[in-house]
Amino acid sequence: MGRARVLPSLHRATPLVSAVALLGLLMACGSGGDSAGAAQTPAGTGASTSAPATTGTGSPPTGPASDKPGTTGPPSADTTDPATQSGDPGTRCHTSELRASIGRPSPGAGQRNFPIVLTNAGDRTCTVRGYPGAAFVDASGKQLGPDPKRSPDTPTTVTLTPGRSAWAGLTFASPEISGARTALPQALLVTPPDERDPLKVAWTAGEVPVAGNASSVFLTVVQPGTGG
Repeated sequence: MGRARVLPSLHRATPLVSAVALLGLLMACGSGGDSAGAAQTPAGTGASTSAPATTGTGSPPTGPASDKPGTTGPPSADTTDPATQSGDPGTRCHTSELRASIGRPSPGAGQRNFPIVLTNAGDRTCTVRGYPGAAFVDASGKQLGPDPKRSPDTPTTVTLTPGRSAWAGLTFASPEISGARTALPQALLVTPPDERDPLKVAWTAGEVPVAGNASSVFLTVVQPGTGG
């Protein structure tokens, strides 16, 4: 009689265990878990797809592409404006290639005007641009008076083929009219534009102002020709 009571209990427990196991399996499938219990990420929803991919620095273009390969952004400002830049060092006339002279004076109303002429004595084409340097000196080489002032001119580049010349104006008020203190130079030292070494030219045009309110000497920029 003891066996008759146990067998029915075993038959009732078996379906209950099966139902619990089945329920656990269904819950695992519904939650997306794998066999080890880790959560599964649906395909195509990883972190790498949360934002669009970028290239380079991610900065958007700021202007039209340059016509030149290998450059970006807008072109730089022009730095070769002939009215503002010095002569190209590769084509500039050097002191050793030039000869200096004083051209024929052209007197004006109370003024004395002299062209300082620079001639290409070399065998290549070169350029001059801007103001030359000028200094009156005595026989010992001492400078007489201050450096000349520059007239407000616009520089231009002058191309000199061999034998061609450019000139700059040297101007001062006539000492007889201005009453400035004067001196008699022995020479005029002329330094070509953008050069350091001067050319020595004998001065034979008389006294020049070296001090006083009206003693200023002025220079103009170089221009083509000899000024005659």
